[in-house]
Amino acid sequence: MDFGTLIAGILTLAIFTFLYRDNPIYRAAESLLIGVSIGYVLVITWTNTLMDLLFHPLFRRGDWPLVIPLLLGAMMFGRFYRRTGWLSRFPMAVLIGSGAGVAIPAMLDARTLRQISATVTPLFAGSAWADVSTIIVLAGVITTLSYFYFSREHRGALGFSSKTGTYFLMLFFGTTFGYTVMSRMSTFIGRVEFLLTDFLRLTG
Repeated sequence: MDFGTLIAGILTLAIFTFLYRDNPIYRAAESLLIGVSIGYVLVITWTNTLMDLLFHPLFRRGDWPLVIPLLLGAMMFGRFYRRTGWLSRFPMAVLIGSGAGVAIPAMLDARTLRQISATVTPLFAGSAWADVSTIIVLAGVITTLSYFYFSREHRGALGFSSKTGTYFLMLFFGTTFGYTVMSRMSTFIGRVEFLLTDFLRLTG
Protein backbone atom coordinates (compact mmCIF):
# COMPACT_ATOMS: atom_id res chain seq x y z
CA MET A 1 0.00 0.00 0.00
CA ASP A 2 1.43 3.35 -1.00
CA PHE A 3 1.52 6.37 1.29
CA GLY A 4 -1.18 8.29 -0.59
CA THR A 5 -3.68 5.44 -0.32
CA LEU A 6 -2.95 5.12 3.40
CA ILE A 7 -3.58 8.83 4.03
CA ALA A 8 -6.73 8.80 1.88
CA GLY A 9 -8.10 5.78 3.74
CA ILE A 10 -7.44 7.27 7.18
CA LEU A 11 -9.05 10.59 6.21
CA THR A 12 -12.06 8.79 4.71
CA LEU A 13 -12.57 6.87 7.96
CA ALA A 14 -12.18 10.14 9.87
CA ILE A 15 -14.96 11.71 7.82
CA PHE A 16 -17.17 8.65 8.35
CA THR A 17 -16.91 9.08 12.13
CA PHE A 18 -19.52 11.84 11.74
CA LEU A 19 -22.08 9.09 11.15
CA TYR A 20 -21.77 8.36 14.88
CA ARG A 21 -21.68 11.95 16.10
CA ASP A 22 -19.70 15.16 15.77
CA ASN A 23 -16.21 14.65 17.16
CA PRO A 24 -12.70 16.20 17.05
CA ILE A 25 -11.46 13.61 14.54
CA TYR A 26 -14.13 14.62 12.04
CA ARG A 27 -13.54 18.34 12.61
CA ALA A 28 -9.79 17.89 12.07
CA ALA A 29 -10.36 16.02 8.80
CA GLU A 30 -12.91 18.62 7.69
CA SER A 31 -10.54 21.50 8.45
CA LEU A 32 -7.76 19.70 6.59
CA LEU A 33 -10.01 19.20 3.58
CA ILE A 34 -10.98 22.87 3.50
CA GLY A 35 -7.37 24.01 3.92
CA VAL A 36 -6.04 21.72 1.22
CA SER A 37 -8.86 22.72 -1.15
CA ILE A 38 -8.17 26.42 -0.66
CA GLY A 39 -4.44 25.89 -1.17
CA TYR A 40 -5.06 23.84 -4.31
CA VAL A 41 -7.36 26.51 -5.77
CA LEU A 42 -4.83 29.24 -5.01
CA VAL A 43 -2.00 27.33 -6.69
CA ILE A 44 -4.11 26.50 -9.75
CA THR A 45 -5.28 30.11 -10.00
CA TRP A 46 -1.71 31.42 -9.77
CA THR A 47 -0.19 29.00 -12.30
CA ASN A 48 -3.00 28.45 -14.81
CA THR A 49 -4.64 31.88 -14.68
CA LEU A 50 -2.24 34.60 -13.56
CA MET A 51 1.02 33.20 -14.90
CA ASP A 52 -0.20 31.49 -18.09
CA LEU A 53 -2.89 33.97 -19.12
CA LEU A 54 -1.57 37.28 -17.75
CA PHE A 55 2.07 37.62 -16.67
CA HIS A 56 3.76 35.44 -19.30
CA PRO A 57 1.86 36.89 -22.28
CA LEU A 58 2.24 40.42 -20.94
CA PHE A 59 5.92 40.52 -19.96
CA ARG A 60 7.39 37.82 -22.21
CA ARG A 61 5.41 38.24 -25.43
CA GLY A 62 4.54 41.90 -25.03
CA ASP A 63 0.76 41.61 -25.22
CA TRP A 64 0.29 45.12 -23.82
CA PRO A 65 -3.54 45.16 -23.99
CA LEU A 66 -3.38 42.80 -21.01
CA VAL A 67 -2.39 45.82 -18.91
CA ILE A 68 -6.11 46.64 -18.72
CA PRO A 69 -7.16 43.43 -16.88
CA LEU A 70 -4.01 43.73 -14.74
CA LEU A 71 -5.03 47.23 -13.61
CA LEU A 72 -8.64 46.14 -13.07
CA GLY A 73 -7.48 43.20 -10.97
CA ALA A 74 -5.21 45.43 -8.91
CA MET A 75 -8.08 47.85 -8.33
CA MET A 76 -10.07 45.01 -6.75
CA PHE A 77 -7.69 45.12 -3.79
CA GLY A 78 -8.88 48.64 -3.06
CA ARG A 79 -11.70 47.04 -1.07
CA PHE A 80 -9.23 46.39 1.76
CA TYR A 81 -8.77 50.11 2.45
CA ARG A 82 -11.47 52.64 3.24
CA ARG A 83 -9.99 55.48 1.20
CA THR A 84 -9.46 53.38 -1.93
CA GLY A 85 -12.62 51.30 -1.68
CA TRP A 86 -14.26 53.26 -4.49
CA LEU A 87 -11.66 51.95 -6.95
CA SER A 88 -13.07 48.43 -6.72
CA ARG A 89 -16.38 49.58 -8.15
CA PHE A 90 -14.96 49.81 -11.67
CA PRO A 91 -13.67 46.20 -11.94
CA MET A 92 -16.81 44.95 -10.18
CA ALA A 93 -18.95 46.74 -12.77
CA VAL A 94 -16.91 45.23 -15.60
CA LEU A 95 -17.06 41.77 -14.00
CA ILE A 96 -20.80 41.84 -13.38
CA GLY A 97 -21.59 43.36 -16.76
CA SER A 98 -19.45 40.96 -18.78
CA GLY A 99 -20.60 38.02 -16.69
CA ALA A 100 -24.24 38.91 -17.23
CA GLY A 101 -23.60 39.41 -20.94
CA VAL A 102 -22.14 35.92 -21.21
CA ALA A 103 -24.52 34.16 -18.84
CA ILE A 104 -27.85 35.60 -19.96
CA PRO A 105 -27.73 34.34 -23.59
CA ALA A 106 -26.41 30.95 -22.45
CA MET A 107 -29.09 30.54 -19.78
CA LEU A 108 -31.76 31.86 -22.14
CA ASP A 109 -30.82 29.23 -24.70
CA ALA A 110 -30.42 26.34 -22.25
CA ARG A 111 -33.31 27.01 -19.87
CA THR A 112 -35.86 28.85 -22.00
CA LEU A 113 -35.52 28.39 -25.75
CA ARG A 114 -34.67 24.69 -25.62
CA GLN A 115 -37.46 24.06 -23.12
CA ILE A 116 -39.91 25.86 -25.39
CA SER A 117 -38.73 23.99 -28.47
CA ALA A 118 -39.13 20.67 -26.63
CA THR A 119 -42.81 21.44 -26.02
CA VAL A 120 -43.69 22.29 -29.63
CA THR A 121 -42.56 19.06 -31.26
CA PRO A 122 -45.10 17.52 -33.68
CA LEU A 123 -47.67 15.20 -32.11
CA PHE A 124 -47.69 12.96 -35.18
CA ALA A 125 -44.09 12.24 -36.13
CA GLY A 126 -44.30 10.10 -39.26
CA SER A 127 -47.11 7.84 -38.03
CA ALA A 128 -50.86 7.91 -37.58
CA TRP A 129 -50.54 7.63 -33.79
CA ALA A 130 -49.53 10.52 -31.59
CA ASP A 131 -46.35 10.24 -29.56
CA VAL A 132 -47.34 9.50 -25.95
CA SER A 133 -44.32 11.27 -24.47
CA THR A 134 -45.10 14.42 -26.49
CA ILE A 135 -48.68 14.40 -25.22
CA ILE A 136 -47.49 14.03 -21.63
CA VAL A 137 -45.03 16.90 -22.03
CA LEU A 138 -47.71 19.10 -23.60
CA ALA A 139 -50.21 18.29 -20.85
CA GLY A 140 -47.60 18.93 -18.18
CA VAL A 141 -46.67 22.32 -19.64
CA ILE A 142 -50.26 23.50 -20.02
CA THR A 143 -51.43 22.33 -16.58
CA THR A 144 -48.32 23.64 -14.83
CA LEU A 145 -48.71 27.06 -16.46
CA SER A 146 -52.38 27.10 -15.44
CA TYR A 147 -51.31 26.55 -11.82
CA PHE A 148 -49.35 29.82 -11.97
CA TYR A 149 -52.24 31.72 -13.57
CA PHE A 150 -53.62 33.86 -10.74
CA SER A 151 -55.86 36.27 -12.65
CA ARG A 152 -58.84 33.98 -12.16
CA GLU A 153 -59.96 31.83 -9.28
CA HIS A 154 -59.01 28.19 -9.71
CA ARG A 155 -62.46 26.69 -10.18
CA GLY A 156 -64.00 24.43 -12.77
CA ALA A 157 -61.76 23.48 -15.68
CA LEU A 158 -59.03 25.88 -14.54
CA GLY A 159 -59.11 24.36 -11.05
CA PHE A 160 -58.83 20.84 -12.44
CA SER A 161 -55.99 21.89 -14.73
CA SER A 162 -54.08 23.68 -11.95
CA LYS A 163 -54.52 20.73 -9.61
CA THR A 164 -53.14 18.43 -12.29
CA GLY A 165 -50.23 20.84 -12.66
CA THR A 166 -49.40 20.40 -8.98
CA TYR A 167 -48.95 16.67 -9.59
CA PHE A 168 -46.52 17.38 -12.41
CA LEU A 169 -44.67 19.79 -10.12
CA MET A 170 -44.48 17.17 -7.38
CA LEU A 171 -43.14 14.65 -9.91
CA PHE A 172 -40.48 17.15 -10.96
CA PHE A 173 -39.43 17.97 -7.40
CA GLY A 174 -39.43 14.29 -6.46
CA THR A 175 -37.26 13.24 -9.39
CA THR A 176 -34.88 16.16 -8.74
CA PHE A 177 -34.57 15.17 -5.09
CA GLY A 178 -34.08 11.53 -6.07
CA TYR A 179 -31.35 12.49 -8.53
CA THR A 180 -29.60 14.48 -5.80
CA VAL A 181 -29.82 11.58 -3.35
CA MET A 182 -28.53 9.09 -5.92
CA SER A 183 -25.58 11.34 -6.77
CA ARG A 184 -24.66 11.46 -3.08
CA MET A 185 -25.12 7.70 -2.80
CA SER A 186 -22.84 7.11 -5.78
CA THR A 187 -20.16 9.20 -4.04
CA PHE A 188 -20.64 7.19 -0.85
CA ILE A 189 -20.46 3.89 -2.74
CA GLY A 190 -17.25 5.03 -4.41
CA ARG A 191 -15.67 5.78 -1.04
CA VAL A 192 -16.77 2.43 0.43
CA GLU A 193 -15.40 0.64 -2.62
CA PHE A 194 -12.11 2.48 -2.16
CA LEU A 195 -11.93 1.42 1.48
CA LEU A 196 -12.73 -2.23 0.77
CA THR A 197 -10.58 -2.58 -2.34
CA ASP A 198 -7.59 -0.22 -2.18
CA PHE A 199 -7.28 0.50 1.54
CA LEU A 200 -8.32 -2.68 3.37
CA ARG A 201 -7.92 -4.99 0.34
CA LEU A 202 -10.85 -7.16 1.38
CA THR A 203 -12.17 -7.47 -2.18
CA GLY A 204 -10.46 -7.89 -5.49
